[in-house]
Amino acid sequence: MDFLQPATWAEALEAKAAAREAVPIAGGTDVMVAVNFGRLRPTTLIDLTRVPELQEWGLDDGAVRLGAGVPYARVITELGGRLPGLAMAARTIGSPQIRNRGTVGGNLATASPAGDAHPALLAAGAEVEVASVRGTRRIPVSEFYRGVKRSALADDELIAAVRIRPPAGPQQYSKIGTRNAMVIAVAAFGLALHPDRRAVGTGIGSAAPTPRRAPEAEEFLAGELDGLWESRGELPAATAGRFGELVAAAAAPIDDVRGTAAYRVHALSVMARRTLTWAWADYRKGDPTCA
Repeated sequence: MDFLQPATWAEALEAKAAAREAVPIAGGTDVMVAVNFGRLRPTTLIDLTRVPELQEWGLDDGAVRLGAGVPYARVITELGGRLPGLAMAARTIGSPQIRNRGTVGGNLATASPAGDAHPALLAAGAEVEVASVRGTRRIPVSEFYRGVKRSALADDELIAAVRIRPPAGPQQYSKIGTRNAMVIAVAAFGLALHPDRRAVGTGIGSAAPTPRRAPEAEEFLAGELDGLWESRGELPAATAGRFGELVAAAAAPIDDVRGTAAYRVHALSVMARRTLTWAWADYRKGDPTCA
């Protein structure tokens, strides 16, 4: 196995162009598990931990540009106020050791349906910034997932960053697993309220071949909230219940060792209803930690 350690972003892109079969590695929390279990036998690894640009985040044209190598622990401590939904998701990931090593960029590169960051990124309407020696492009995260552990990345591209606009309203995240911590999601759900544009964002995880939104649920809820954004009135229980049903209907789960398809559908309905109730309560209070 060849092991490459570029020191700059330009060197990393040149290395990927020259060895398109090469597997990038940052935290290694997904790649090394696959290697250790014999599911992955790369001929070349590209270690990205020495590329300083990937370890940085900043504001760019009103959006947070989160470098692909920023670990979850820093998302929690440094961006909890700006990106609450993603920070909530990050808190559910693995152990402290995993959160210190794992990255959102790695989660995206793996493109697992059960990736914990995906529902929050979908709900927030994030963009994935990818690059190669040919140039840079941005991909809406809803178009990034192409199949089970397959993404829109070309074979000469690397993930540079994720771009997320700080929310104008509350965000929530919920995950259910076979135990309370250090667990792969049986199902997960992300929600974002966007009062500035009278819209709703959703994200479903571990309940379809790819992470996905629930467009019909978003459209329904945005219509139901049309008269409530200004008044901040009480949310009807029937609205929350119907929203949960539509979210569950958007899923396409399977039975596996972690749970049945029927259980996932039921769990998504409950999580969607609960996260909406929590988010709307925060919106009615004008909670600054959620905006």
